[in-house]
Amino acid sequence: MRYTLDEIETFLTVIELGTVTAASARMNLSKSVISKRISDLEAALGAALFLRSAGRVTPTEAGLRLAEKLRPVMADLRAAAESAAWEMDGQASLRGRLAMTSPMSFGTLYLGPILARFAARHPQLELRIDYDDRARDLARDGYDLAIRIGEPRDSALVGRKLCTDRMVACASPDYLARHGRPVVPDDLASHQVISYAHLPNSRHWLFGRNGEMTPAPVQGRLTLNNGEAMRDFAIAGLGLAMIPCFIAAPEIAAGRLRQVLPEFGTRELPVLALWPPVTPMPAKTRALVDHLIAELTGGKPWAPVPPG
Repeated sequence: MRYTLDEIETFLTVIELGTVTAASARMNLSKSVISKRISDLEAALGAALFLRSAGRVTPTEAGLRLAEKLRPVMADLRAAAESAAWEMDGQASLRGRLAMTSPMSFGTLYLGPILARFAARHPQLELRIDYDDRARDLARDGYDLAIRIGEPRDSALVGRKLCTDRMVACASPDYLARHGRPVVPDDLASHQVISYAHLPNSRHWLFGRNGEMTPAPVQGRLTLNNGEAMRDFAIAGLGLAMIPCFIAAPEIAAGRLRQVLPEFGTRELPVLALWPPVTPMPAKTRALVDHLIAELTGGKPWAPVPPG
């Protein structure tokens, strides 16, 4: 049984991207080379890793099981190699590929300039940055790092807090003029709210009462999967929205939105950098985390919400 690291890396890339064509583009190899590497690995293992039909490849059960076992092994191998190269090179440059994901609104509003400065400092590093509000599986989807807002759901990941934000309940002046301003959280039951699709408990908003966070039931006909879209619907007078301060603050300062129930505390949101528990930590990941900490812990790039 003889196989190569190139064959294993090619196999994992095809699994991650789903097609030979996509793997060919990422690895800068011809499709025939990708296909031969997969065939050679199958021959060495004596097992079919993909089903082939009409130009498409679908992982077999054996292929999926093998990929699950190989991903952490290859991640450890890359981390060790990159760490050694980083140390031997005197920490002069970063090489290889680094993939990260971030929530859409936070990424487009604030991360762009921060990540651009990082890219400029490391011209030999290939960066892939995806803005997506879904919580991606880092190992399965091939990400080295994720920015998450809120308490982490995956306890297997390692993380650092970059800064803290909080949720803000708000509505347009026009909406409040037509429907009145809620005085206590229970008043929200008679209002229309704009819900966030990625929250399982979006029909309950949390407020601080009697020293603890308690839910207030809400209802509405509008559900969106992006904070900026929720902001725009709220500005249009379609209901109240509970959105992060980093989205709400500029609109409240400009008078397009007004904070409601400011005397009741809302959820704090840690802004986290998370990565798989690879030892040693890859030099490229460590460098990006250090860069984000330096940029964000010294002061958030958005203003606080003005008093209610």
